[in-house]
Amino acid sequence: MKRKIDTLHLTALGAATAVLMTIAAQGHAQGSRNCAPRAAVVERLAEGYGETRQSIGLGANNAVVEVFASDETGTWSITVTAPGGLTCLVASGQSFEKVAEVLPADGNDA
Repeated sequence: MKRKIDTLHLTALGAATAVLMTIAAQGHAQGSRNCAPRAAVVERLAEGYGETRQSIGLGANNAVVEVFASDETGTWSITVTAPGGLTCLVASGQSFEKVAEVLPADGNDA
């Protein structure tokens, strides 16, 4: 299942980076209601939803992609922070679960 989680995180990181690049290319990131300085976004996720950072990765063009979640409420959010510090919320949802699974043995693709 760890492989599944890692794949999910990589997929989310890729998707989030693509969304940020699209927003930035269109020149709408500054005016977007889903973007703000990182400190403000992190504070809102913590105070409004009880979410804390669960994982982090580096995306295209040095964008930082983070997954925030709350074990209590089950809410989750994915953010992308551009090198300049602007953070955009690119996805959110419910029913977050932490999963730690081991990889299958070599030769066993199940």
